[in-house]
Amino acid sequence: MDAVVGGGGLLLLPALLVAAPGVPVATALGTNKLAAIFGTSTAAVTYARRTTVDWVVAGPAAGLAVLSAGLGAALAGVVPAGAYRPVVLVVLVSVAVFVVLRPRLGVVAQPARRTPARVAVAVGVAGVAVALYDGLIGPGTGTFLVVAFTAVVGADFLHGSAMAKVVNAGTNLGALVVFGVTGHVWWLLGAAMAVCNVAGAVVGARMAVRRGSGFVRVVLLVVVVALVAKVGHDQWVAG
Repeated sequence: MDAVVGGGGLLLLPALLVAAPGVPVATALGTNKLAAIFGTSTAAVTYARRTTVDWVVAGPAAGLAVLSAGLGAALAGVVPAGAYRPVVLVVLVSVAVFVVLRPRLGVVAQPARRTPARVAVAVGVAGVAVALYDGLIGPGTGTFLVVAFTAVVGADFLHGSAMAKVVNAGTNLGALVVFGVTGHVWWLLGAAMAVCNVAGAVVGARMAVRRGSGFVRVVLLVVVVALVAKVGHDQWVAG
């Protein structure tokens, strides 16, 4: 799922917290990053071999993402979840409505949108804003990246997902370095999950390339709805 359109943390983080209920949230986040960086890197390589990647957008965004996600990870234990959960919920609902109301978005590429100004905006949104979010919490990062690349620079969902994996590898690297330095990575478990993550990434990326942008769009909507449900539930429980 994560290789197709992101959202792998939606499954992996709750699974970690259920399997080890006493583990600090920061350690769960760090362990997730160890597994995820192998998956996103594998997916990025698979996409690069089977389709084209817009490196003018993805390259600078990935470089910025390493720094921004590292900053987000450093703030993960400082900023309470309640401070950003309502904002994330509003953004997710907006994304769902936006995609539903624009059924042609991302199904066919719109190269006319790829102006220098829009490229700069896409790099900033992906490499700073979304990457910072990934370091702070994480789930849904790939989904936000795909939507950013399709809406801002007119990529179709397939090529948007390819760029998203490159940037997501950068966010995972930046966050992992910080979590590792601060002792918040469960290395043995993370390494074991990384093996499975690589296998899933290969299957997911190949499936996306084979089935195309229409398939990616459907998976994206499913992931966004699931994210809305989870964040909404967390907000309701927190009161």
